[in-house]
Amino acid sequence: MSESREDLKAMAERVLAAAKRADLMLATAESCTGGQLAALFTSIEGLSSQFDRGFVTYTARSKSDLLGIDPMLVIRHGEVSREVAQAMAAGALEHSAAGLVCAITGFAGPGEPDDETGLIHLAVLRKGAPPILRECHFGERGREESRDMTVRAALEMMAEALGA
Repeated sequence: MSESREDLKAMAERVLAAAKRADLMLATAESCTGGQLAALFTSIEGLSSQFDRGFVTYTARSKSDLLGIDPMLVIRHGEVSREVAQAMAAGALEHSAAGLVCAITGFAGPGEPDDETGLIHLAVLRKGAPPILRECHFGERGREESRDMTVRAALEMMAEALGA
């Protein structure tokens, strides 16, 4: 495992505390992490109330149904793309009470033959601010390590958006 659960929990606590100071609720839209970031936020006693909701949208259809993503966007760019990550973040912002959201899409493990294992796209969106986008190439580290590294990247980006 690349990250200790304690390290990730401490990072999540800092993000939640910064969100509380900024009077912002948080939300997530996750694909390859399967709700791992949302679960981390809800595990922080005393600060978890800053978390509004998490969307786990593993399929293209769920991204469209729950986040309002145009299916043509997915067809044009692929489920694992910067454009889809940004649209997921916008959808999570629109379909929640959050003022700051993080969206994650990627290949944590092997996919189809042409898919790059470890390719992750993240988007953090704060109301009234430009998006923060990141493309990660974690390689073939194994599913759990890739997911942990993705959660770390998401927390870093959310902290940056909060100035924490």
